[in-house]
Amino acid sequence: MVLVAIALVSAPLAAVAGDPDILTDFVVPTTLIGIPINITGDYFTYTGFRRATASMAEFTVSKASMAEFPALNGQSVSYAKLRFPPSTVNPTHTHPRAAELLLLLEGTLSVGFVDTAGKLYTKDLVAGDMFVFPKGMVHYQSNQGSRPAMALSAFGSAAAGTVSVPVTVFGTGVDDFVLAKSFKTDVPTVQKLKEALTPPPKK
Repeated sequence: MVLVAIALVSAPLAAVAGDPDILTDFVVPTTLIGIPINITGDYFTYTGFRRATASMAEFTVSKASMAEFPALNGQSVSYAKLRFPPSTVNPTHTHPRAAELLLLLEGTLSVGFVDTAGKLYTKDLVAGDMFVFPKGMVHYQSNQGSRPAMALSAFGSAAAGTVSVPVTVFGTGVDDFVLAKSFKTDVPTVQKLKEALTPPPKK
């Protein structure tokens, strides 16, 4: 009986991380509230993945998150379409608000993530395979083959967020001395890495 009482008292204190629940069937965009509007099936349809992509030399990602597809607001789901030409990589990154479930549609990929204990989990995937990257874990995907690869990733959030490890560490202005000490290297090496990861100024 004491355990039940403790559980009931502590239940409201439990942390909940993820998209908030909504109290309606779906969220009408704020720009439309107060204005009579006839929402149709078009509002719930996303056609951004239809666009044909010309042959590419770099990894590309097309997103269907709340930013691109407002009907996802409050639905706790989103997608991304990943295209990997041969010898390309989706660099190490995290999604702070959602796990990622990757389905490989074409080609082969080498994937992996690192848990909070520092253990690396890897797998070589072929078309039809799925792999889950737990929420918040640093992970990557790499096409080491000679043919293009394509995958779809599902997220348990309408806005999973992406934090690129290389860009966050070397492209955001962290002091060179701090980075040199952290990576047990010298300042010129850090500056070289920063130079490669800092986008050129816009003209």
